[in-house]
Amino acid sequence: MSLQAYSKARRATESPRDTEYRLFAEITRRMMDVDGKPLHDPSVIDAIHRNKRLWSTLLADCSKDGNGLPEATRAAIISLAIWVDRHSSGVMRGHEQIIDLIEVNRTIMEGLAQRTVAA
Repeated sequence: MSLQAYSKARRATESPRDTEYRLFAEITRRMMDVDGKPLHDPSVIDAIHRNKRLWSTLLADCSKDGNGLPEATRAAIISLAIWVDRHSSGVMRGHEQIIDLIEVNRTIMEGLAQRTVAA
């Protein structure tokens, strides 16, 4: 089975929560891989940029009227997304640590994993 066929089959059977977990895991792993590298390294810039894009997407989704999450959850995600954006800029300036971004993502992943088990 080709990699493309496998990816297509996985997307067809994957729940939205599984997709979110997989994306967080992939991006978090990339940030872990670049932790400690020089900030000007393209892999560091890419990892932080991808994480910012993920959180920006979550912010946009939680800002929509049709979002089914509870208001408090939506507000918390929006607040975290704003923090991630600011902290990421601090990391790129050398004023903050990437490990903080990694830890936030891990916490979100733990919550997604618990919800999957409960469902």
